[in-house]
Amino acid sequence: MSQATLERPAKEPTRTRRWRTTRRATALSAYGEPWLWLASGALALALAMIAALVLLILVRGFGTFWPSELLRIERKGAPALLGEVTKEELVTRPAADGMPERTERRRMLRTGNYDLTGHHFEWVWDSEVEREARPEWALAVERTAWGRFHGEPVALVAGERVLAEQPSEILARLDDELARAIEGREARHRLEVEEVGAVHHAMEVERLTLRHLEAEGGDAAQRAASIERTAELERQYEALQRRLAELDVENGRTVLRMRAPDGATKDLALVDVVRAYPANALDWSAKLGVYLSRWWEFLTDVPREANSEGGVFPAIFGTVVMTLIMSLVVVPFGVLAALYLREYAKAGALVSIVRICVNNLAGVPSIVFGVFGLGFFCMILGTSIDELLFADRLPNPTYGKGGLLWASLTLALLTLPVVIVATEEAIAAVPNSMREGSYGCGATKGQTILRIVLPRALPGIMTGMILAIARGAGEVAPLMLVGAVKLAPQLAVDGTAPFVHPERSFLHLGFHVFDLGFQSQNSEAAKPMVYTTTLLLIGIVVTLNLTAIWIRSQLRKKYAANPF
Repeated sequence: MSQATLERPAKEPTRTRRWRTTRRATALSAYGEPWLWLASGALALALAMIAALVLLILVRGFGTFWPSELLRIERKGAPALLGEVTKEELVTRPAADGMPERTERRRMLRTGNYDLTGHHFEWVWDSEVEREARPEWALAVERTAWGRFHGEPVALVAGERVLAEQPSEILARLDDELARAIEGREARHRLEVEEVGAVHHAMEVERLTLRHLEAEGGDAAQRAASIERTAELERQYEALQRRLAELDVENGRTVLRMRAPDGATKDLALVDVVRAYPANALDWSAKLGVYLSRWWEFLTDVPREANSEGGVFPAIFGTVVMTLIMSLVVVPFGVLAALYLREYAKAGALVSIVRICVNNLAGVPSIVFGVFGLGFFCMILGTSIDELLFADRLPNPTYGKGGLLWASLTLALLTLPVVIVATEEAIAAVPNSMREGSYGCGATKGQTILRIVLPRALPGIMTGMILAIARGAGEVAPLMLVGAVKLAPQLAVDGTAPFVHPERSFLHLGFHVFDLGFQSQNSEAAKPMVYTTTLLLIGIVVTLNLTAIWIRSQLRKKYAANPF
């Protein structure tokens, strides 16, 4: 026998190896390491999914308003097209017309010119293309109605006078003429909103006053005076309408004559133009200017073209105001309920049932709260308010319909369980020794709660408020029943007495996203706006939450216990 054979250790029995392996696995399980890896892996997967979603929204949202070049495509046996390439894909086409099955590229062009062609987008197959070009003078025109217009400038005309005919001359004078046209449009808008709106409001007040006098059998002299005031207001209204007609004629004198890619000409009144730019002749700084201009319009203007273009300022205003009203309502009620359950109610079956009900309410679908808000707030409470205070306006409801107030109260009920649970946990975390010290100094229970318990529970209360804001600001289903609409021409706050109108319907960013994504007549044009509006909604919710988190951190610093 060799020396190597003598020095080789004896082979471990199979039973012993299995026992050691089993013991090692048992030890790992006892320390929880497999569960630790499983939990950390699930967390990493969830964070990766959230990061991917946020990245998609950021890329699509910030890229929506960047101007694209205009591509002119001449097709075989079909009119030429001019537009932005918004999508391209490879598609397998079946065998047809003597052509075998093949994979071919097709591109979607945003052609615009809806008033001429009847569609905004068109697919183009590579086999249909004869020639492609990017015309130097191709002009992209964004309008207040009918969407975009793509073409080449032919002339700039003011009344009977031709201001410019060459493309370079037209572009040189276009900015100044467009600025004057925009000033005229804004002047007309101010006249219509301020003066005509004030007269119309006064006429409505006089109508209700006369109706009240007739219903109550008022003095004939008062009724005659009301009729005379109404007649005077009608004369003022007619005069303002004539001024508006004159402004329309004056503002419509300057037009931009454009040639569509199919050869048709179209006169575009500059008063209806939002912006116009040579898409293929812009350098980087000019594109950045168009990009920032579109963002400013998006944040400060009102929607147009079925919400697929324009701005979302009314939706921003409605979202923020509704969230703030909801927070101001839900926090006091949630804190009072949590105080009673934790500090005053005696432990027993009834209190346990109440806590179970509160926890279960947090899991009720939000649409159920919307149905409750519609039935109780709108139909019962709102109708009673109308019959008691606004009987002169019936059958037109004032509070007996969806509005900003009822939507805020409905979301306050929706988020109330979150605030109650968070507040109750924060109150329970206050040491009993602090309560006993307060009682020992002669303070009453109410004084102890107000001066000792609540100040030190404020960070936890703010946590509940943060959770309520995060959930309430993004809810859509209840709002569809209690006040959010597709278009609200008036804000809840304006210059007309009583200046605050909580009964009015409102726009909401979440509902705006739903409307763009599922109810828009031009879904392809609305798709980029979905990402941008979603990005804006996330930004508003994050801003509100960061503000509440900063307040909570300040409260923690103020009421932090001294460790020494």
